[in-house]
Amino acid sequence: MSPSRRYALADTAQQVVGGFLLAGPFVVTEEVWTLAAEMTLTQTAATVLIVLAVGYGTLYKADDRDPDRERDLGGVPVRYLSLVGVAYLSAAVLALSLGAPGTFVPDGGTVERLLVTLRAVSVGAIFSVIGAATTDSLF
Repeated sequence: MSPSRRYALADTAQQVVGGFLLAGPFVVTEEVWTLAAEMTLTQTAATVLIVLAVGYGTLYKADDRDPDRERDLGGVPVRYLSLVGVAYLSAAVLALSLGAPGTFVPDGGTVERLLVTLRAVSVGAIFSVIGAATTDSLF
């Protein structure tokens, strides 16, 4: 692997740009929050699996990276861990900083609001991971 393809902090910065770019339109729309309010545990787990699969596929199958040649943490490439973290955190930061839980779950209790927020963030992370992986791969 050439030195220019090794993971660096700049890669996380690129991921953040792409993650925020695509998460924004999804974590602040009423439709996503309506879906999140009705999602089951199985559906929530499916969104997590989608994020993991799309992230891995975009980083290592759609690009020329070899995950076995990258620095890892517990056997998982650090670049991939960064990507997944960025996907979820960017969706969560946007939802919380823009007050989406209070807007879209105004009558729910604390636990209900938290659960709906986690599900909405999991939906937003699907799109965030696409943006994060794409910017990581392009630059």
